Amino acid sequence: MAPSLRRIALIVAVATALSKLAGLVRQQVIAAAFGVGAAYDAYNYAYVLPGFLLILLGGINGPFHSAMVSVLARRPRQEGAHVLAAINTLVGAGLLAVTVLLLLAADPLITLLGPGLDPERHAIAVLQLRWMAPMALFAGLIGLGFGALNAADVFWLPSVSPLLSSVAVIGGIGLLWWQVGGEILSPSTALVGGIVLAASTTVGAVLQWLIQLPALSREGLNKLQLVWDWKDPGVREVLKVMGPATLSSGMLQINVFVSLFFASGMPAAAAGLGYANLLVQTPLGLLSNALLVPLLPVYARLTAPDDRPELIARIRQGLMLSNASMLPLGALMVGLAVPIVALVYERGAFNSAAAELVGQLLMAYGIGMPAYLARDVLVRVFYALGDGVTPFRWSLAGIGMNALFCWLFVGGPTPWAAQTLPVNFGASGLVLATVAVNLITCLGLLLALQGRLGGLPLRVWGRDSALLLLAAVVAGLAAWALASLVAWPAGLWGRLWQTGLCSGVGLLLYCSVAAWSRVPEALDLINQVRRRLRPGRA
Repeated sequence: MAPSLRRIALIVAVATALSKLAGLVRQQVIAAAFGVGAAYDAYNYAYVLPGFLLILLGGINGPFHSAMVSVLARRPRQEGAHVLAAINTLVGAGLLAVTVLLLLAADPLITLLGPGLDPERHAIAVLQLRWMAPMALFAGLIGLGFGALNAADVFWLPSVSPLLSSVAVIGGIGLLWWQVGGEILSPSTALVGGIVLAASTTVGAVLQWLIQLPALSREGLNKLQLVWDWKDPGVREVLKVMGPATLSSGMLQINVFVSLFFASGMPAAAAGLGYANLLVQTPLGLLSNALLVPLLPVYARLTAPDDRPELIARIRQGLMLSNASMLPLGALMVGLAVPIVALVYERGAFNSAAAELVGQLLMAYGIGMPAYLARDVLVRVFYALGDGVTPFRWSLAGIGMNALFCWLFVGGPTPWAAQTLPVNFGASGLVLATVAVNLITCLGLLLALQGRLGGLPLRVWGRDSALLLLAAVVAGLAAWALASLVAWPAGLWGRLWQTGLCSGVGLLLYCSVAAWSRVPEALDLINQVRRRLRPGRA
């Protein structure tokens, strides 16, 4: 990795780490206040549409962000300002209509997403969706602005900005706690708590948009005017990439809808999925941003035929770095799922039964962690090549596969007690269905990319990935055995010792086996860690 890429990766990693840490604290506050009760269970259904738009359109590495980086990285600053203003105008008009739709159709939308919700959760979710409807508009503006900033080599602000959303939610719950105290845990305050949770989420999105405006002005990219220009070449190029990319990523997010649809008859399943997903997304988002944000402009600049060998080398770099980082993390999450959940969440309204539920879901998520990041790497390569259609086709197929796997693993949307399938994985089956879809999609995209680039050394890549998988399995088994066989002290400090020591032993074993495997990217990561730990001997 070039020194410039390393500096960018460090900036993004530190900023993202702060944002993810704030997100983890936010989730701990939510867990302590609401547990897996009605307010947070309903919130997971209400948030799915505005949150889908915020992640899809406003997220780092989302289609809006990726399209802006791919196009503006090759254009002068003045032209980029015009393109951004025009895209903001066109997208803002469309998303304003979406906001009105969410406000007016909140009730039937919640019925569609959660047909098995009880009346209390349904009513709370409807109000929460109406409070969060404005996030649809701000999501698009956030993604476009941050894409423009990344194209101008501004990386800190976009990566750290999600911290504001977490601070807003923590502040909202803090105010609620100050007003009602311990009564926040009472069922009678579930409605008020649910509204505060939704309103503070919307405030956080608005703050994310506001914080980017001064930075855009400093870079000469902020034209505060409406520009209706469909014919500008830059605008048309952004739309060409952004349209299929949005549909492709949207198809992926629809899998979330499918999972919630099947989960609606399982008590607390949606809340459990939310808590487990946060534990996965914290390291996944950190590593994804640190890896993909600096690599995406590189992919975009290596699209000429003469650059094909360098592009293939960079693709391998992205995939192998994702495997080298995600495989051990996934293995540790499988081996230490319940201790991790108990350490992070078990306090206040979040009891041991909730920890067991979320721990089972975390194990399923851990199995699929490598596929999540590898898929993102491959999709960004297609975006850089100006091809949003191939990822879209695979994402569309993924919806059907996800619904099929959900039905196979947990049954259809009939009363869950009447389930007659030979194997029922419960809520974990919903996660396993998503994992299966991501694995199949990764394989399909890799084969499609092989045909597009005229051949890839897949056998070598597969061999190195298998060696890293072996190292991860050894690490996960060792961590699980140590956590299970030793009588660890009870309480917070006992859990901290258990997870910290077991994780440390697992990672040491992983590094040892990975070093023995001689996979270049793994050796590079290990050497970087050694230099950080022993700077005087680097």
